[in-house]
Amino acid sequence: MNIVFVSLGSKGNATLIEQDDTLIQIDMGVPKKAIREGLDLLNRDFKDIQAVFITHEHADHVGTLSLYRDAYPVYCGKGTLPDISEEHELHEGEAVDIGSIAVMPFRSSHDANNPMNFIILAGGQKFGYVTDTGFIRPHGVALLKNCDFYLMESNYGVKELAEGPYPPLLKRRIRSKHGHLSNIDSAKYASNFIGPRTKQIFLGHISDENNTPEIAEQTYRKVFRDNEVSLEKIKLVAIPQKTLQIGGDLL
Repeated sequence: MNIVFVSLGSKGNATLIEQDDTLIQIDMGVPKKAIREGLDLLNRDFKDIQAVFITHEHADHVGTLSLYRDAYPVYCGKGTLPDISEEHELHEGEAVDIGSIAVMPFRSSHDANNPMNFIILAGGQKFGYVTDTGFIRPHGVALLKNCDFYLMESNYGVKELAEGPYPPLLKRRIRSKHGHLSNIDSAKYASNFIGPRTKQIFLGHISDENNTPEIAEQTYRKVFRDNEVSLEKIKLVAIPQKTLQIGGDLL
């Protein structure tokens, strides 16, 4: 499985996933120029994308989806986008097969209509995609055990958010069960998820105002040490916003 994180965070989200002749995309909140840069890393073109999966309807995830118009099938939870056919509605626990890739949606917890996160299954490998969620629901917890690769939202530092520039109402929203995962909570989840097959953990949706990639990674390493869970054989990468990052078999 080849993974290209085109962009992660409030400035725009998009991820490309490739297996054999199959190429899918998660979210479309960036300019086509950014997608082109990601496709170039895979030696692919726009015509090679076979489906787009949407986590939720916030602008940083769908803001440029209209640039694709009717070029690809778009899958999302019911109520996420207008005029999505029943055929393309996602339901928790019901996998969608696109060529050699299977996408298993599970509900996240965010202030959106019907937000979803994903398990990607391809080539005998498993990729857990977790973003924009205040906590991980039990069904998701069960699915996320022992993945080969993880994207884990690591949005804010608790101290950094508390002392940061955001107004109190926005801080409460971020900390809520319908907000985002802190570095600490994200790391606690991940330290319980990983297993013998785990190779890579990517930290994403890192706030520019209430976090840094360095703080996110340091927090992860501390939580793993405190829980006596080893990261020795796992590649840990904290991805700054608007940054191309390869993963999976490309790394």
